[in-house]
Amino acid sequence: MTTENGLNPLKPLILLLKVIIRSEILSASYSTPYAKNSIMTSRNISIEAAERRAVEDQAVEIVERKGIGHPDSICDGIAEAVSRALSNLYLERVGRVLHYNTDETQLVAGKSAPDYNGGEMLEPIYILIVGRATKEYQGERLPVNSTALTAAREYLEKNIPELSIGTDVVVNVRLGQGSGDLQDVFGEDTVEIPMANDTSFGVGHAPLTETEQIVRAIETYLHGEYADAHPEVGPDIKVMGKRQHETIDITVAVAMVGKYLSSLDAYDDAVNAVSDSVKSLAESYTDREVTVAVNTADEYETGSIYLTVTGTSAEMGDDGSVGRGNRANGLITPNRPMSMEATSGKNPVNHIGKIYNLLSTEIARTVVQEVDGIRDLQIRLLSQIGRPIDEPHVADAKVVTDAGHDLHAIEPEIHEIIEQGLSDVSEVTARAIQGELDTF
Repeated sequence: MTTENGLNPLKPLILLLKVIIRSEILSASYSTPYAKNSIMTSRNISIEAAERRAVEDQAVEIVERKGIGHPDSICDGIAEAVSRALSNLYLERVGRVLHYNTDETQLVAGKSAPDYNGGEMLEPIYILIVGRATKEYQGERLPVNSTALTAAREYLEKNIPELSIGTDVVVNVRLGQGSGDLQDVFGEDTVEIPMANDTSFGVGHAPLTETEQIVRAIETYLHGEYADAHPEVGPDIKVMGKRQHETIDITVAVAMVGKYLSSLDAYDDAVNAVSDSVKSLAESYTDREVTVAVNTADEYETGSIYLTVTGTSAEMGDDGSVGRGNRANGLITPNRPMSMEATSGKNPVNHIGKIYNLLSTEIARTVVQEVDGIRDLQIRLLSQIGRPIDEPHVADAKVVTDAGHDLHAIEPEIHEIIEQGLSDVSEVTARAIQGELDTF
């Protein structure tokens, strides 16, 4: 079956099925039985007790989340939207994902004059989509730039609805030509697993602590259900959590949209309503004492408050870049090891900065869900350039067990899940292209 232009509309689905079949073949080829007294395998899986206290048991914990309207998150979101769009363009046109990366997207802040019942943009926000992409394949020119622009505009319209595209924000594309020798990193008719494009690493952890759960839940709630009922709450929401012993302090910065507020009193009411809702939500996750502070930089006496025209600080001086915000699990967690690699915008076929951050996070979650007795788990996956991505240079698991549980007893289960996750690594590619995995 083909369309009028000769393309097979089932080709993307066929490719995704081949990815899954390919991972099954590689699983059979590379898996080795677990040896009870060994901590290493052909995939170089290492499992050991962590020489530290679980984060939940440490005296001080710090957790941050930048909301979807934060300038850094805007860049992450656009970069990943463009990444998915280019992957699907290549799949539809040539049947394979060609070389590209869009993980250098930048945002230059605009200028605004916010006011109650309105306000106006004085200078537009400028977003530049930067990276590399294959623009021609076997003599056919591909609409790379127009695909990227369309994806970026659709993302902004959906997630920052108060922004008027073309006036409040200007989007431009500067994608250089992809390297010709990397065009075939994902062949349609081969069962070979792609080779790592870099020597790099990804990090994941589970389970989330109470503070991590609270920080993520607050931003998700305020941006979603709460904002639906309170349109004055813009999408630029930053949440910082600090737990010190048994007290959790939450600091929230919320960009308020001026056209939905009539006065300073209305603004103050909106801030207090956010504070009350956040405290109630946080307390539903914990028995610890919770304190909440919202928009702490406000100075009512001078009229200096967090009032915006569009709901994002990008309108008034805050620039943004891919990779400067949330990690692959949606949080910034200085109590835990983190990779400095940006996950958003990278090619999902063989770019370790994307694949291993997503995979390590998925493996950690799966282990904690399926294996009893784990209080704290950290997964680190290290690649070596040129090695198949299902054969990391090392897959390292650091485990803190619950009291009364022996790591040696559960080690085979942990090992099996890590082994399976690596053998199914190509599923990360398919799920990333389909938008099933969050990258920030």
